[in-house]
Amino acid sequence: MKKKIALSLVSIGMLTTLNGADDLSGMFSEGKVSGQIREFSISRSVSDTRSAKSDYTRDGNAIGGYLKFETDDFAGLSLGTAFYTTNGFLLDTPNDDYTKVDPTLLGTNNDSYSLLGEAYLQYKYNKTVFKAGRQKLNTPLAGADDARMLPNLFEAYLMSDSSLSDTNIILAHVTKFAQGTFGRAYTSGVLAATAGYSAVDSKNQVGKFVNMGSYAIGQETDGVSVAAITYTGVKGLKLQLWDYYAHDILNAVYADVSYSWTCLLTDKVKPFAAVQVIKENDVGDRYLSGLGGDGKIDSLYYGLKFGFKVENFTASVAYSKTTENDATDASYANAIISPWGGMPAYTQGMVTRHVFLAGTKATKVAASYNFKNLGADLKTVVYYGNYAMDDYNGYTEGDTSEVGFDFIYNPEAVKNLQLRFRGNFSDDFYVSENNSDNTLNGSVGWDEYRFIMNYSF
Repeated sequence: MKKKIALSLVSIGMLTTLNGADDLSGMFSEGKVSGQIREFSISRSVSDTRSAKSDYTRDGNAIGGYLKFETDDFAGLSLGTAFYTTNGFLLDTPNDDYTKVDPTLLGTNNDSYSLLGEAYLQYKYNKTVFKAGRQKLNTPLAGADDARMLPNLFEAYLMSDSSLSDTNIILAHVTKFAQGTFGRAYTSGVLAATAGYSAVDSKNQVGKFVNMGSYAIGQETDGVSVAAITYTGVKGLKLQLWDYYAHDILNAVYADVSYSWTCLLTDKVKPFAAVQVIKENDVGDRYLSGLGGDGKIDSLYYGLKFGFKVENFTASVAYSKTTENDATDASYANAIISPWGGMPAYTQGMVTRHVFLAGTKATKVAASYNFKNLGADLKTVVYYGNYAMDDYNGYTEGDTSEVGFDFIYNPEAVKNLQLRFRGNFSDDFYVSENNSDNTLNGSVGWDEYRFIMNYSF
């Protein structure tokens, strides 16, 4: 069936005349090369107060990025391919001691790796685009999550259409997932499944395309079918509605409404507000039962955000909540399962992604300032997030918080170079208690710093 779809697109492309290359030779000779070189360094000092545990500092350094070639279109048809690589340097030994070497920049056992991450056929006709093959996706509940060296990538068949005024419609079927390096921050379990990664193994599935179900829960499925509509026909208003049907696992509906306007008292103040909702239910054979419980899921998440912008200064506050589990529920029963890189929550921290665990009440305040008008292309962001954890969430027995900063600088002297310095400081990311008397058994927190250099071309 996949081969028939690809051949049909080729046939249509050959019969349709659009702007682009004049012949097949020009299709390739007039193609374009692009890419990015990335250097990433990270250092995390961990405080672990649990019994038989000790504090440690782990570091990591890697260089890599991607190189991409896209042909010009010929009769609406084009091809694209991209090669991705990450390579460690100045690493402590042994590489796979994760109290010494950070696991989020490289592949299994902290080895360097490379892969053909994109290889797709694309066909454009008027305002409709078909794209089939390996590609990068950025959607609310399935996305690249490009937070470390290499992003998540997908094998998918996608159609987008913008024929209707101010409206974009997407239909897609996603068959495979190649986890990026950030997913190695997790191992397995409900925290991984709600934070964007595999409930069965995030450490060792990196850098290879695997079946969507096999990756997420260790059970092969028919993939994830997606339908979405976005509308921007009213000034300042954006409406999004997405549906993800993960065959024999769950159906997830994501809705987002955002609106910005000019203050009635002064046009210098631009307030904005947003609401997001996620509703998930089990479907089909309920393969989640393989993780314990009966595979049932009936979860609801909502988030609210309000803020304002005054010239180059922006401030916001956000709140979110998920439904609670009962004592007899599996840990994921009322959680938001998002195992393919999707993390759209207004309240997520730089590291803390507890917002989708069952019963979490989260609050986040953030502020940013752009110094560009003062002569420096520098954007600064600071934030604070608090996560009130409910019983039976399946991961932690205590509340947590995170504070952080993000400085992004684009030096004028070197075009296309970006320098980024980030920090996050987590208090009680994980808390355990003594079951007999509920006294504190210990907690895990850290101070983390990251330096990233991106050169795009």
